[in-house]
Amino acid sequence: MLGRQYEGQDCSIARSLEVVGERWTLLVLRDLSFGLSRFDELLRSLGAAPNVLSSRLKRLEEEGLVAREAYQDRPSRWAYRLTDKGQALQPVLFHLAKWGDQFYPSDLGPPRRALHRGCGGEVNDRRECEGCGETVWFDEIETVPRGSSVGPD
Repeated sequence: MLGRQYEGQDCSIARSLEVVGERWTLLVLRDLSFGLSRFDELLRSLGAAPNVLSSRLKRLEEEGLVAREAYQDRPSRWAYRLTDKGQALQPVLFHLAKWGDQFYPSDLGPPRRALHRGCGGEVNDRRECEGCGETVWFDEIETVPRGSSVGPD
């Protein structure tokens, strides 16, 4: 069994796992990429214990993946957003979701759909829009709950 550290391994994946390898961390990043930003929203969505969520957000902030911004003074309330470094993980989350949809499918189908903001077409795992045929950049993809859709910008 591997320990918590990957000392002695010159491996980019191992170094990355030091930051994002814990399941709550990836789920926090998922929810932030879906547009949730407040602690209470994240807590409700994740179902994690408050101390676990607080710990993960603090670590992500220390690592520069998340920025914290005050939205209320009394009492102090914070919103969280992905930094450029955090947004750089969105392709990983996209492909992990597509992999999960393929190999661990829900009876109801994928819980979220990846849609091309340009035309509303479904985006496949190769980032090809099945509506217009374009190769779609990650910032042109909107993920929406099953049954939802978006129209062209």
